[in-house]
Amino acid sequence: MNALESQLDYVFGEQLPEPGAVIEVAPGVRWLRMVLPFALNHINLWLLRDQVDTPQGLREGWTVIDCGIATEATRQAWETVFANELDGLPILRVLVTHCHPDHVGLADWLCRRWQAPLLMSTGEYAFARVMSAALPGAEGTAATPHFRRHGLVDPEVVATLQGRNSYYQELVPAVPVAYVRLQDGDSIRIGGHDWEIITGFGHSPEHVSLHARSLGVLISGDMVLPRISTNVSVFAIEPEADPVRLYLESLRKYAHVAADILVLGSHGKPFRGLHTRIAQLEEHHRLRLGEVLEACATPKTGVDILPVLFKRALDTHQLSFALGESVAHLHMLWYQGKLRRSLDADGVYRFVAV
Repeated sequence: MNALESQLDYVFGEQLPEPGAVIEVAPGVRWLRMVLPFALNHINLWLLRDQVDTPQGLREGWTVIDCGIATEATRQAWETVFANELDGLPILRVLVTHCHPDHVGLADWLCRRWQAPLLMSTGEYAFARVMSAALPGAEGTAATPHFRRHGLVDPEVVATLQGRNSYYQELVPAVPVAYVRLQDGDSIRIGGHDWEIITGFGHSPEHVSLHARSLGVLISGDMVLPRISTNVSVFAIEPEADPVRLYLESLRKYAHVAADILVLGSHGKPFRGLHTRIAQLEEHHRLRLGEVLEACATPKTGVDILPVLFKRALDTHQLSFALGESVAHLHMLWYQGKLRRSLDADGVYRFVAV
């Protein structure tokens, strides 16, 4: 546990759900974990005890929060959960916090498997459909010229990234053709509790967190994580984005949430200390922005900023997110007028302090 983590209260200590099993973290709220085949090696998913009105009458069952990636290992883990952890009840609804593969990957399979509706925000649903369909500009080939403009010219690294052109489609082969909209400020009734919808930006187009005041639970998705900082990147489909600003502004939307709320993030362990963690994240970005500004005393590309922000070796999966985040920090300083951007003769953007 690092110094920042020690300021948080990990309610369940080192306890983790076994594969295919659950831990009840609050009345009617069950925690399960699915493995991921990259450095961030797990995702937390949630089962909420639920009941819904249907033409056939009131049905008892579960609402699933997030789905895992579309792999056979994840499907088999789900089948074990279905057999052992649902108390013989069905999945009634599938709610996805955002469009990233580890969250939406098996949504179509789950919805078909249980004849259950998909619930998402419009921004996340639309983006998932666009990415899964590999529409021009959203498919993997768009990443190469985007990152080249920010200094990624190493032929070997470029070739490795090009080998991931169908990455999203492999992990999210399909998205349901219809959905139920979740919208900021609304609430949804799940399991006898009203869950307030809080949307956030910067990490993804319209990320949904769920806050049940009466239950004392916040399902924060990827917006507030206990151990790592949420990735905020500039990607090819929105090359002029300012995601760090959007993310920091979004964190203010949790100001009304109780200080002792149980935070259920998508990675790491459940904890208490929401406002402490938000202050840590704000300070993290303040320090990183200061380091980037200092580095730009001479012109720098996004690639030049990588070792400023990331002190460890990066694999291919991490590199695209890290470079996207480097550009994001440059963009915030650029939009603030603290950096000047130029497109040089080699077709590469460079940023320098004003």
